[in-house]
Amino acid sequence: MDNLLLNPLPAPGHNPYQLLRAYSYYHTLLGSLLILLFQNKVAPNVLGVEDPALFFYTACAYTVLNFASMVYLWRARDMPSPAFIFGILLIDLIAINLMMHASGGVTNGLGYLTLITVAAGGILLTGELALSFAALACIAVISESLYRFFYDTLNHDSLFSAASLGVLIFIIAIVFQHLTRKLVASAEEAKSQAIQAAHIQKLARLILERMRTGILVFNRHNEIELCNQSAMNLLSFRQPASGKGDLKDIPALEEKVKLWQQSPKAHSPVLKINSGLSDEVKINFAALEPGDEAETLVFVEDNRSITQQAQQLKLASLGRLTASIAHEIRNPLGAISHASQLLGESEALPAGDQRLLEIIDAQCKRVNQIIENVLQLSRRRTAQPRQVMLNSWLKDFVADYRRSKNEPLDIVLHCLAPGITGQFDPGQLQQVLTNLCDNGLRYSLSATGKPHIMLVAGVDSKLQRPFINVVDDGPGISEENEKHLFEPFFTTENAGSGLGLYLSKELCEANQAFIQFRRTPDGSSCFHIQLAHAERAL
Repeated sequence: MDNLLLNPLPAPGHNPYQLLRAYSYYHTLLGSLLILLFQNKVAPNVLGVEDPALFFYTACAYTVLNFASMVYLWRARDMPSPAFIFGILLIDLIAINLMMHASGGVTNGLGYLTLITVAAGGILLTGELALSFAALACIAVISESLYRFFYDTLNHDSLFSAASLGVLIFIIAIVFQHLTRKLVASAEEAKSQAIQAAHIQKLARLILERMRTGILVFNRHNEIELCNQSAMNLLSFRQPASGKGDLKDIPALEEKVKLWQQSPKAHSPVLKINSGLSDEVKINFAALEPGDEAETLVFVEDNRSITQQAQQLKLASLGRLTASIAHEIRNPLGAISHASQLLGESEALPAGDQRLLEIIDAQCKRVNQIIENVLQLSRRRTAQPRQVMLNSWLKDFVADYRRSKNEPLDIVLHCLAPGITGQFDPGQLQQVLTNLCDNGLRYSLSATGKPHIMLVAGVDSKLQRPFINVVDDGPGISEENEKHLFEPFFTTENAGSGLGLYLSKELCEANQAFIQFRRTPDGSSCFHIQLAHAERAL
């Protein structure tokens, strides 16, 4: 599915081993062809015209040796040593010169086969060794002509042809050496670029997998070519075992794709995903290339997070305003509370009015608590998330929480797996859980007469993110109230401030976590906190 971006690039380059194997095929075929032509007398005036026996036996030995070297190279896995390569080329040089001598010397044209051998030496051998082989080839050709000149025909034409061939041999050797050096340099540069490209691909893969924005790419057949983990989580999509997925596996997205294809400039749609990481996701489309055949890139974002960011900007300015108002309220509130205390000390106060003073005192304390919560919101410190070993941390939290209360509490802790690790600011996590435990124990006590809650920690098998559930035995929350549960100042109690759950939600979001209310199968209330993955949080 991720083959668009993550396939390894081939490393192009100079491969002398493949060239050597190709050369072994060539000279084996050459020897076989010379034997075939000689036996069928195809060119009787050229091949073996002066010494047929020498030509035939040399060609046979040459072919057998070439076949043996071809089999060796075919079975070998690594490049042989320069000495082995030099030996193969030397056998070619000797055999070609013997067959050339048996066929009438350099003037019959067989000597020009030496140029191919020298060119192979220029490619397969390095530096001085290649030039040394070219010198041997030149000496061999000229020596055969000198032998023929002094002991046979005294023909000057063969000397001129040999000298010309010798010059060609050196030119070929130098040219192919230069081309080989350029080829090797180009291969090294291409290899370096391939390594750099592979490194960039590795970085792209890491960024793609760790980024919180979902990325999905599909082709013109609606086959999903690429889908990162965030997109899978947000769209509640899983890669099929067969390999590529299809937009049909995400019906809500497929419908929006059709609408976008009809009107590409339409407003970015919002999808309702019932079982994904977020209830709503916002998607944006972009064609990778112009035309109907191009792949399409889809950006998937948590719409809840976008909405929350906008709300946080509004609440930030509202918080500063509220904090200044809270300071102004405190002065008259303090005066009211002080006057109430003085009035309570009066001996002339009727007994019936004492109850009214108690109401004034209680409401002053409630307003003061609201002011404290508002100021706490405005002064909230930046979250510093770090890895938290939830198994041991929750055990310590429960023990500390019990010690902080001067009453017997029934708190049950279940860890569904060993070594559960999450990402959260420990101080802020303690603040969130303390608030949830306070609420849960209070509602359980009012409903059943027993202060009972259950903490459950585990790892979501689908999203692979750690979670904490706080379950109580309270009367539950109505569907109407559930919509406003995390809004500031919303409360169902006369004595509540309505900021506890709102503050818990804000702290969770600051740590890349989220909190939601759920109902258990038996009807109990459950607050579900999903923490950021310890190794994937950005």
